[in-house]
Amino acid sequence: MNTYIVMQGHTYQQERELGIIWSPQQDQGGLVPHSWSRMKEIQKEDRVFHYVKGFIVAISVAAGPYQTVPKPTTVQYERNKNEAGNLVRVDYHELENPLQVKANLKEILPLLPIKYSAFQENGDGNSGYLYPCNEELSIKFLDLIRDLNIYQVDEEQLELSIDNVRRTEGNTLIPVMAETESELKTKMRIDHQKFRKTLMPLWRNQCAVCGIDLPELLRASHAKPWKDSTNDERLDPYNGVILCANHDALYDHGLIAFNGQGRLFISPLINPEDYEKYGLVPNTKIRLHQENKPYMKWHKKHIFNENYKEKES
Repeated sequence: MNTYIVMQGHTYQQERELGIIWSPQQDQGGLVPHSWSRMKEIQKEDRVFHYVKGFIVAISVAAGPYQTVPKPTTVQYERNKNEAGNLVRVDYHELENPLQVKANLKEILPLLPIKYSAFQENGDGNSGYLYPCNEELSIKFLDLIRDLNIYQVDEEQLELSIDNVRRTEGNTLIPVMAETESELKTKMRIDHQKFRKTLMPLWRNQCAVCGIDLPELLRASHAKPWKDSTNDERLDPYNGVILCANHDALYDHGLIAFNGQGRLFISPLINPEDYEKYGLVPNTKIRLHQENKPYMKWHKKHIFNENYKEKES
């Protein structure tokens, strides 16, 4: 199961009434924007978060893969006059209380991918139609939606909150959310286990920086994070390094990095007087495989350097 974000705007009501999402196949120049071609990726049971004017307003379940059909005549599409398009039939489950993206931007922003993000850094939606939604972001959306829409009623509140109980019992959103979250977490857990199992032997079952070899203290660290990786990259053992819990946290937050030759870089945000406390030795060099290098360079450019810029500003 994969998850997506669809940017609907004024077409939402009309598409909801038809139980569809639809995009043209080509723009007027004959080009195919990524957010339109992505419609072809959707499979039965995939989930879609519906974004309208700053809010996530519904979750839908795909009834099947895309179909090539003419533009629906009952939907007022403004820009593209091309009649050919890709349609996916979906079952809509609307939120009683929509989720405002900007109001929750602090929690959402760290989970947005660098490439193909549905949202800008200020929380505005990007132009386009269908965007990928990684598992971590999907689970965060579900947590935030649950807080707004799922009523928790204890026995003492029962008589005073009977309307809430009725709304909860008849809400089709609840089972959809529960099943979605369960599948996403199971998928992530299995993938992380596979990743760790294949990664450990490449690093001799020990931390690449300090040599700690106690399995309970070792972490399988992605160089290119889960949110930015393709499905293949997430499981690629060369997209990672074995680190102890201490160095894993530093690496994950962009406070240390390695270049293509395996040399350790330490963020200026760490006081040199504290290097020993963090188990950091300047000019340390770890042994890389050739296949590690593109991933290590990506991490240094996008996580290490960007972290430093963000702290400076």
